[in-house]
Amino acid sequence: MTQTDRPASRLTRRATLGAFAGAPAALAARPVRAQGAAAPVAPAGGMCVLPVEAVEGPFYFDPQLDRSDITEGRPGVPLELTLTVIDAATCTPLPGARVDIWHADAAGLYSGYPSQGGAVGVSTEGQTFMRGSQVTGAGGLASFRTVYPGWYRGRTPHIHVKLLLSAREVLTTQLYFPDALSEYVFEHVPAYRGRGAERDTVNATDGVLNSTENGRKTFLNLREEIDRYVGTLTIAADRAAVAAPRRRGPPPPPSGGAPGSGQRPEGPLVPGPVVRGGE
Repeated sequence: MTQTDRPASRLTRRATLGAFAGAPAALAARPVRAQGAAAPVAPAGGMCVLPVEAVEGPFYFDPQLDRSDITEGRPGVPLELTLTVIDAATCTPLPGARVDIWHADAAGLYSGYPSQGGAVGVSTEGQTFMRGSQVTGAGGLASFRTVYPGWYRGRTPHIHVKLLLSAREVLTTQLYFPDALSEYVFEHVPAYRGRGAERDTVNATDGVLNSTENGRKTFLNLREEIDRYVGTLTIAADRAAVAAPRRRGPPPPPSGGAPGSGQRPEGPLVPGPVVRGGE
């Protein structure tokens, strides 16, 4: 590539991302491509990968949304996410695992909670965007259509993941993105701009990422396509794991623009209504 080629390529990329970020629903008809994720091969006689646990945070609830498209038409740079779930003891694909994901939208808001966005006091109660579940097939694959997550104060961009086997939680973790790509998206795509505040946390200063043992093993492998990013990762789960009992409730009112403090407050959570569809 010549020096004269680079600016044009960068402008084309910026314009393409901006165009598709405004209408992710237009891409929903395209099937999620899971065939690119190859199943891991088990080494002879031993554990190959350890599960990477991370804090759940205050924004989980189970709306029982069995769907692959979780955007509900909200704007953002399209992200196609394919996770391969394997048995940590054998490194073979783990079928029948329920994979829940949830994350903030382009504006840094989670669905289902009040008092977000600082003084603005945005409420998303009753909404379910950027949440969904899939059950892994024989190849251990679960795929989702979503958008690149936005930032909020105190956290670097991330996606939450929970794995369940027969309704038993076996792993909760978080997925991360390279800072350089996040900065590019947040600077050039309108859906991520106009926040009225500067991003205050990057990967190197994120308390959750840096307090999680082996947390950097959960950075997504990302590939750029003309109309989306494609993210893949292999996640290991311990079949015998039993998550500690936990109580969940709505987060305390934030200050300075964060959806919440990242701490899990006490209080029960009632699951939302069963909703099917979104394919």
